[in-house]
Amino acid sequence: MIPSQQTLTRRHALAGLLLLASPLLAPSAARAADWPERTVRMIVPFVAGSGADTVGRIFAEELAKSLGQPVVVDNKGGAGGLIGTAEGARAPADGYTLLLTSQGTTVFNMGLYKAPGYDPLKDLVPVAVTGFLPNVLVIAPTNPATTVADLLAQARAKPGELTYGSSGVGSSLHISGVTVEQRTGVKLQHVPYRGAPAAVLAVINGEVTMGFFNTPTVLGQIKAGKLKALAVTSKDRATQLPDLPTMIEAGVADFVVAGWLGFAVPANTPPAIVTRFNAEINRIGQIPEVKAKLLIQGFEVLPPTSPEAARKLIVDDQAMWLPIIKQSGAQAE
Repeated sequence: MIPSQQTLTRRHALAGLLLLASPLLAPSAARAADWPERTVRMIVPFVAGSGADTVGRIFAEELAKSLGQPVVVDNKGGAGGLIGTAEGARAPADGYTLLLTSQGTTVFNMGLYKAPGYDPLKDLVPVAVTGFLPNVLVIAPTNPATTVADLLAQARAKPGELTYGSSGVGSSLHISGVTVEQRTGVKLQHVPYRGAPAAVLAVINGEVTMGFFNTPTVLGQIKAGKLKALAVTSKDRATQLPDLPTMIEAGVADFVVAGWLGFAVPANTPPAIVTRFNAEINRIGQIPEVKAKLLIQGFEVLPPTSPEAARKLIVDDQAMWLPIIKQSGAQAE
């Protein structure tokens, strides 16, 4: 059996930690005083139109206002976020590259790839954790299943034949599938795509049986009747889909996957700039209009976090998830 997941209560507690920053050295303070003097690049390691991309763009728009410089989103999707994250880790540590991070890129990929090309705790400096996105289990409307139990019955009748699409190995979309296999004993076939939108289309067209997708990625298709939603992967019901049961309510015990999103900068970025990014991101996340806009997208904002708390969350999540991934035998193709 897989050890019980810690609930999102831990994440809320972690996110509430506000640690005092260390005194800054004069040179760093001087550099930060003149920063930013040009465009800031925000690398989003997922394709345009994905749930993470939507969240990143909302923060980019507000950051541009507060920093007084453009913040340009640069989508570098593929391999569950591996490609874009590796590029962010190699970027100059001058404060002009901000990387969107996720549980998948900083935790799951470490267990799925033998050589991911970066170490999130050495090559990056976590800036903040902003919130989390639950996934929604969806199937094509033509599938006769109306409950998770129905779908699991299909899987048991055809071991290894039912397929699920994802945005790539290491994404929370993939890990949701791995988790349902471990929790229920069914055998599924993973079909990775370059991005979540392509995987969603594959479900709609019947190319794959099912998929676990971030709420904002599929909310429109669910409401339009193009996808049939069976359950959400979070501990509690999703605000935007209140009538939809959780996986636990649907009969899959101890199933909680609600991947978080945050931001990081390349290692050795001046501490004063890290502190400024942290302050701005935390402030933006608490603006009522921004929180409402994100919630409409299915993204729940967490309380302000310090860089130290963001780093601790990665450390704790690696300790919890890497043994699970190893036990599953899942590896990047």
